[in-house]
Amino acid sequence: MTHNSVDGRPVVPAGGNDHALRAGSPSDVCLACHAQSLGAVLGLNSLAPPPEKGAGNFVFLREDNLNDAPGGAAAPIGGEAAGHSIIAPAHGLSADSRHGVAPGGTYPSGQLGCTSCHDPHGRGTFRMLYGAGPVQAGVATFGFPAPAAEGLGLSPSATEQRDSHSAYRSGTSDWCANCHGRYHELGGSSFTHPIDAPLPAGVRVQYEQYDGVTSPSGGNFATAYLPEVPFEDAGAATGSTSGPTAASRLTCLSCHRAHASSAPAAGRWDFDVTTLGADGIESGSWPIPNPYSDPTQPALCWKCHPGGTGP
Repeated sequence: MTHNSVDGRPVVPAGGNDHALRAGSPSDVCLACHAQSLGAVLGLNSLAPPPEKGAGNFVFLREDNLNDAPGGAAAPIGGEAAGHSIIAPAHGLSADSRHGVAPGGTYPSGQLGCTSCHDPHGRGTFRMLYGAGPVQAGVATFGFPAPAAEGLGLSPSATEQRDSHSAYRSGTSDWCANCHGRYHELGGSSFTHPIDAPLPAGVRVQYEQYDGVTSPSGGNFATAYLPEVPFEDAGAATGSTSGPTAASRLTCLSCHRAHASSAPAAGRWDFDVTTLGADGIESGSWPIPNPYSDPTQPALCWKCHPGGTGP
């Protein structure tokens, strides 16, 4: 049962709350089932996270250092920078102390939880995400609908691979903008980049041909897809392996995970390392798997930008 009640009357559990829930906070209720199974979005050990299913994992919020830039061991970046710092005290998770509101927006960090994004009663949308309208009893009002997408199943055997991955079809960046606005486009961040745009022809060619630093032009359209650098397309499928078309779009989730990762800002790779083989060395954190294996592989910006030169 989700709610703690007897004969229709709420029973306040240890820790207390006014929601008639079976745990002390809404997120702790969600994680009672989903932390280690049914998606395993938290797990137990930040150095041995559950299998990746697409959104990333909240276990990295428990890390003591995510900084793998040169000298990062002496300048630690705490785990609250790993992604969305949901509040779940029984699971050791608390609000982000660095930001009072969502970067680029106004959503209060002190109210952030699983039910800030997901409707626990169901929506008929991708991952039960909220659409336009008030959320979390009026804490915020979303202006954009839930994205159209399809995800992997929640069984332990469903793991992200080149031919098994989330399929983003439309509305992804707009949905992120419900809380973050056009953060990287409108000057809110020191780093500027399009967040919702068709992939230009040159980017599509680079994405198709690039197959790692050892084979920068050896790829082909049929097998070009890389789940670590996904794109949005109305025809996307969870098993598709082909590269982008003229209808494919860049989204926020092309570079970021939705929950958290073993890199600052929920990066799909660590944006501050020189080579992917350096990930985890300075910080002692879990090294994000390198899809190209070669430890000299530069940042995955190269999948879209020759030489990693940016937009």
